[in-house]
Amino acid sequence: MTTQATGARSLDLRTRFYEEIDPLLDAFPDVDVVLAVIGSGYLSRAIERHPGRVIDVGIREQALIGVAGGLALAGRRPIVHTFASFLVERPYEQVKLDLGHQDVGAVLVSAGASYDVSAGGRTHQAPADVALISALPGWTVHVPGHADEVAEILHREAEGTGRVYVRLSGQRNSRPHPVDGRLHLMRDGARETPVVLAVGPMLDTVLEATADLPVRVAWTATPHPLDADGLRALAGPTPVLAVVEPYLEGTSAAAVAAALADRPSRVLHVGVPRDAELRRYGTPRDHAAAHGLDPAGIRGPVKELLG
Repeated sequence: MTTQATGARSLDLRTRFYEEIDPLLDAFPDVDVVLAVIGSGYLSRAIERHPGRVIDVGIREQALIGVAGGLALAGRRPIVHTFASFLVERPYEQVKLDLGHQDVGAVLVSAGASYDVSAGGRTHQAPADVALISALPGWTVHVPGHADEVAEILHREAEGTGRVYVRLSGQRNSRPHPVDGRLHLMRDGARETPVVLAVGPMLDTVLEATADLPVRVAWTATPHPLDADGLRALAGPTPVLAVVEPYLEGTSAAAVAAALADRPSRVLHVGVPRDAELRRYGTPRDHAAAHGLDPAGIRGPVKELLG
């Protein structure tokens, strides 16, 4: 991993993103950062050292994406940041047109995840963000589970040209893992043992939920495009699989079905339920429990899958 940040590095994913901006701007002269107020208070050093390269458009999320599209057309590499609901849902038409239809690249980096800002109400919750981005052609989605993974992904994608969505969460795993786009086996077992695939920051929760269950546990930080070859190699000829995602349940269903289309399979998707509309705003932990994304909530469906 290449990073030039100095001092103790934060374990919080969002804070680590802010810490990496100044060294990113040093390392990549074609990178600009585009904000819609959120995050600007954390970037005073980068703003001072790189005048004109941290652009705050104000609370104008459609303009946020439009400015990024214009920068990309001019040969710049924009890194665009705000909460997920304001980065993906509110300016979705601009993401589709100003970036996708114009066929230019950018790195969208969200915070807030599905319900990190639970006290902010439904306006600040975005469990459908990965499903929406995945519906557009040409995007890569990274869902890191550790601050070191955030740094590695940022530096790699800053020198790329593609359209990339990086989803940051308040939830995190205890240690980093390879962010190479592939599936990685984290707990092994017999070849015929069912597989539980954890996405991003769900890994430690899945390991706890399945500690005494006869399953293998795999992990990826890049659910889109999904590592189909890796999934097929792990799943075997008659797959029994659970996919645990920190966003809308079934977001990866089409990709999993395509990867296993020639095999008789049983697949469970665990995520934020599609019929869930919580109208009482507790803590993120309360929301995880209510949505079945805490260890107990994951354990029950996986045991049912085992039969």
